[in-house]
Amino acid sequence: MDSGPLQPDTPAPARIDPIRAGLLCRCPNCGKGPLFSGFLKVVERCAVCGFDFTRLDTGDGAAIFVMQIAGGLVVFGALFVQIAYDPPIWAMLVVALPLVVGLSLGLMRPGKGVMIALQMRHRAGQTRNND
Repeated sequence: MDSGPLQPDTPAPARIDPIRAGLLCRCPNCGKGPLFSGFLKVVERCAVCGFDFTRLDTGDGAAIFVMQIAGGLVVFGALFVQIAYDPPIWAMLVVALPLVVGLSLGLMRPGKGVMIALQMRHRAGQTRNND
């Protein structure tokens, strides 16, 4: 008989903050492997720890939050500038449209990473045996 400690079949996740790993676009399980293989294409398995990402699906959740954040910031900022300084409408469009596009593209990867990290943290999509 083996007198060593019992070894589980699957390794325990590393003690990292999955939200921070998601914001950094790293694997929320180990914090080291890349989370994306393209701009928004999630890798099938982590290159470092081998975690399977195929069962996780964020859908449009990240896009919804990014639209709300970017739209809110730009619309309320533009409204403030319009009321306070009354610039011409073409100047508002020249500033606001690239700002919305830049914020949306800049927030999309970290937003999707956080959504994946939250799914992992709360074990969304996994069935529970309540017998």
